[in-house]
Amino acid sequence: MDYLNINKEAWDKRTKLHVDSKFYDVKVFKDGKSSLNKVELEQMGNVEGRKLLHLQCHFGQDTLSWARKGAITTGVDLSTEAIEQANKLNSALGLDATFIARDIYQFGHENTEKFDLVFTSYGVLCWLPDLSRWAQVVADSLTIGGEFHLVEFHTFNDLLCGYSYFPQGEPDAEVEGTYTENCDGTKSKVLTWAHSLSEVINALIVAGLSIEHFEEYPYSPYDCFEGLEYVPDQGYQLLHKGQQVPLLYSIKARKVT
Repeated sequence: MDYLNINKEAWDKRTKLHVDSKFYDVKVFKDGKSSLNKVELEQMGNVEGRKLLHLQCHFGQDTLSWARKGAITTGVDLSTEAIEQANKLNSALGLDATFIARDIYQFGHENTEKFDLVFTSYGVLCWLPDLSRWAQVVADSLTIGGEFHLVEFHTFNDLLCGYSYFPQGEPDAEVEGTYTENCDGTKSKVLTWAHSLSEVINALIVAGLSIEHFEEYPYSPYDCFEGLEYVPDQGYQLLHKGQQVPLLYSIKARKVT
């Protein structure tokens, strides 16, 4: 099954909706609003003057938000439509980010540049069949002493929605629309994979990265799952039998050798 072309087609279609959505609110972004959230801002700290690689960057809002903070940014994404929109946004804002249309395994095979920071966030790992290869791309892209930062939706919520928590041999195949409020009913086939927390962490360790910080969070900055309720000054939470469900986790790792 050609998962790359299947998922690329889906994300090309989604991007066309996303750039016009209130969820991404490109107009407000152009006016100066950052797309970054408290979790990644606090974890990443000062990025000024640092070379930053953003894997699975979609149409570049986070990449460009880091650029606005002084980082020298490169964004990579499978979707050619997303990269086209990222370049348009980059030009409109007068920034100097670099965007590359590649799946990350191919990017890792071709890339020879080293970065101080590698960043990826929010709904990225489920699109990857092999986390060992992913983690090696991360490690190979970092300078010695460079940092990897991941902020991801917690897989516990996937389990409550009926998906596997543990890795399976075959991907989940579904036909679905997108998550923005302007979804027009168009549906696309997508292929995704389950990845447990231990799989993520062990892949990074085996690739030679040292885990410096791991955190779980009961709030999501996005109202993107069923059953969420807004909590002022915190974000969105999900309760299961009266208890908070973990919705996010973050990892900071370092390349030490």
